[in-house]
Amino acid sequence: MAWSQDEERMLAMIERHLTDEDPKLAARLESFNHRAGHRAGHRADQRAGRGAARRRPGRSTLIIAVSWLLIATLIATLLVMALRHDAAAFPV
Repeated sequence: MAWSQDEERMLAMIERHLTDEDPKLAARLESFNHRAGHRAGHRADQRAGRGAARRRPGRSTLIIAVSWLLIATLIATLLVMALRHDAAAFPV
């Protein structure tokens, strides 16, 4: 969404005022903006397929996959135990 000229002018005025009052804060914010912009550009390159290496799955993805595997194993074990118990209860 584009800013109106009045909004841009007011933001520029606020930025100048804050920079004059606290140069350390201005330097920190500029450094943060530079790093954040660099990371955003890097992510965009990876999404576009221009990244050199394929991205590894994140930690949360691995945790979810392992959790699903454990749940499936638990359900399978419970089913096997229940079926064996039913088979032992009703001799044929």
